Amino acid sequence: MRATVTIHRDFTISDIDERIYGAFLEHLGRAIYSGIYEPDHPSADENGMRKDVIDLVKELDVPVVRYPGGNFVSAYNWEDGIGPKEDRPVRLDLAWHTSESNEVGIHEFADWCESVGTEMMLAVNLGSRGLDAARNFVEYVNHPGGTYWSDLRKKNGKEEPWDVKLWCLGNEMDGPWQIGHKDAAEYGRLAAETAKAIRAFDPKLELVVCGSSHSGMPTYPDWEATVLEHTYDVVDYISLHMYFANHEKKTGNYLALTHKLEAYIDTVAGVIQFIKAKRRSKKDIYISFDEWNVWYHSSQQDRQILEGGDGWPHAPALLEDIYNFEDVLQVGLVINTFIRRADVVKIACIAQLVNVIAPIMTERGGEAWRQTIYYPYYFASRFGRGTALNLVIDCPTYDSDAYSDVSYVDISAVHNETDGTVTLFAVNRHPDESIDIDATLEGFEGLKVIDHQVMTHNDLEASNTRSAPSEVAPRQGNGAELKDGKLSASLPPYSYQMIRLGR
Repeated sequence: MRATVTIHRDFTISDIDERIYGAFLEHLGRAIYSGIYEPDHPSADENGMRKDVIDLVKELDVPVVRYPGGNFVSAYNWEDGIGPKEDRPVRLDLAWHTSESNEVGIHEFADWCESVGTEMMLAVNLGSRGLDAARNFVEYVNHPGGTYWSDLRKKNGKEEPWDVKLWCLGNEMDGPWQIGHKDAAEYGRLAAETAKAIRAFDPKLELVVCGSSHSGMPTYPDWEATVLEHTYDVVDYISLHMYFANHEKKTGNYLALTHKLEAYIDTVAGVIQFIKAKRRSKKDIYISFDEWNVWYHSSQQDRQILEGGDGWPHAPALLEDIYNFEDVLQVGLVINTFIRRADVVKIACIAQLVNVIAPIMTERGGEAWRQTIYYPYYFASRFGRGTALNLVIDCPTYDSDAYSDVSYVDISAVHNETDGTVTLFAVNRHPDESIDIDATLEGFEGLKVIDHQVMTHNDLEASNTRSAPSEVAPRQGNGAELKDGKLSASLPPYSYQMIRLGR
């Protein structure tokens, strides 16, 4: 089986905003406590943060991390997480039926972000609270001094403001499960007024308004239209969320779900253009896909805690999906989609970063290791920065139960003009056959294959564990060759590959 690809230097989609390789950390399960923060761990630094986790996150080069939620933020009092730790209150977290110690708050999270080299993307509570708490939080975080909130920050040990640029106006406010759930008009008005107040403080801040929690919501896509009617002039992004599952255990159907993702992006992009035209606006609004990942492996085991059967435990194991090789392919496909839609998707956050549906797992007091999905995320974050190229692909297809003409080969390409590289990320969805790629490069001179990484496994269910942390890992590929402007490579069945071309 064969696929042909045309790659032209001038056939571009958009410059990629590096924040599409962002991540998310919520006060949920063990994401914070025994994830990034474990003062008694042998590797803990002076702030109680696990150095082994810091090293793994630094390796990923994550540009931005969204915090503190998520559903958690909709009943969160940010003031609970400041001041001396011994004075901080323990609260019940209604979103996840657990207790919150507030040992980690904005100061601790900001210090951790500095240690891993990432920026903060902060969310304000528009569920149980509103405009006043939001503006106070922004002032505490960003104002230099001379006011109540900024001087309180100084008193709590941070002399200079953090100058956070990116703020989320609540979380999933369309969801009936959300504390303080609102209908679209109610939320749109609140978000607009909150945005106006924040912009009165600093008009240069970037604001994200809540879109639909997923494309199956009964209010989708009317929600987007109504919310944008209220907020179009005062926000910069609208958020989308999507999780991927294979409950039916049909790999072909599972790996076709990115067609649903593409339709979701296309629809919301269309709504944005509709409201822009309706308002006769010159302004562009983009998509922040600030929650996405595979999530289904842990659904049954979490039920007892989420239904209150264990009382109100602190930092229990929740949403701890153990990812397999099949999920490597799915994550690679999702990231390829974001690269190809870099014209409209400017921010994306894998949810989450540690322990909770995450590429990094930890053991309390013990090891930290890379889950299978760590690797496609790593390759894209490290080498997928630059300009997304618009490829012409001719490849055999298959039909899933929900979608027709699903290409067996899914591929994206990024040109980094700074270092002169072209990087291809490719997934073969075929269960049985290798697919040979013939790619013609036009407008590029003097390139050669400088790196070739391949991920395959004879067991789709294979996973990485504490005792076998490298069961699923990339290996150096062979056989990829660039000669006279023609790249040839072979993609084994059910495989993920990265091919880098440079001088």
